[in-house]
Amino acid sequence: MIAVEQLVKDFGEGPVLKSINTTFETGKVTVIIGPSGSGKSTLLRSLNYLETPSSGTITFKDTRLSDDPKTLGKVRQNMGMVFQSFHLFNHLSVLSNCTVAQVNVLKRDKEEAKENALNALEKVGMKAYAHRKPSQLSGGQKQRVAIARALSMNPEVMLFDEPTSALDPEMVAEVLQVIKKVAREGLTMILVTHEMQFAKDIADRVIFMDQGQIIEDRMDDLIFTEPKEERTKQFLNLLNH
Repeated sequence: MIAVEQLVKDFGEGPVLKSINTTFETGKVTVIIGPSGSGKSTLLRSLNYLETPSSGTITFKDTRLSDDPKTLGKVRQNMGMVFQSFHLFNHLSVLSNCTVAQVNVLKRDKEEAKENALNALEKVGMKAYAHRKPSQLSGGQKQRVAIARALSMNPEVMLFDEPTSALDPEMVAEVLQVIKKVAREGLTMILVTHEMQFAKDIADRVIFMDQGQIIEDRMDDLIFTEPKEERTKQFLNLLNH
């Protein structure tokens, strides 16, 4: 579904991503792990050009991404994005948060958008809160609404950028449950996370990154118990102590 070739990203202080080459398959859940500053989020955010590559190419299906607003708009409609910090519109209700892009971007009529939004909110256990404002919700509830908002667009792929890192520990579990539920429906998902047990439970594939490079890329969860690379071993050992 997504092909990354020779991807380099440099913010001006040396490359954060160094010649990344990888692909992401349809229907698979890929989890990206690694230490802070390893380039995980930059890679994820480059997939829909939230970060513009310094060089290299990203292709979504048959479309090569570029700065062209028309091309980007089309691609982004098919890539749902869930951020660390929710990015909800505080002046709108939960329901309106989930319909505004459907109506304005996808040009759906209001009734269809509303039905879609309510289905997505039901999926994440937030339908009962449809008429509340984000300020009346807990962090975990806000993140579940953010997931519903992304799902309302019926994307072909969902990108999650450390979706639990801004949450209190007890809220983490409720959000991870929702993400697991979505993953079981066969949606293509790419997640950056620090939650290793969750990664183990959910991933079809695990990528370990360090210093802007992919160090290990595995289609099994043996990376957690039998990592091949010494650097992966060090990282996982630190987490287990």
